[in-house]
Amino acid sequence: MSLETRTVRRIAKLARIGLSDQECEAMRQELSGILGWVEQLNEVDITDVPPMIGTGLAIPRLREDVVTDGDKRDAVLANAPDSVGPYFTVPKVVE
Repeated sequence: MSLETRTVRRIAKLARIGLSDQECEAMRQELSGILGWVEQLNEVDITDVPPMIGTGLAIPRLREDVVTDGDKRDAVLANAPDSVGPYFTVPKVVE
């Protein structure tokens, strides 16, 4: 499938991308190549291929919501370059 320059300009406008004439032609060729690959996928015979499970059919594994690695404030603050009490200190960025 080949795209027209007019179609590429419309896509660029919708994406709010400014393209020069040279960039538009290069983009037209790239998009035409991508659409060519997609057309090749339509030629694949998938009659005997079962559908994959989508997100709507998958059931998440649930676990109890408990803290398993907490109460290590002092160990975490020991890695900080500077701290005051139980808090991290950072340089002042707003005057």
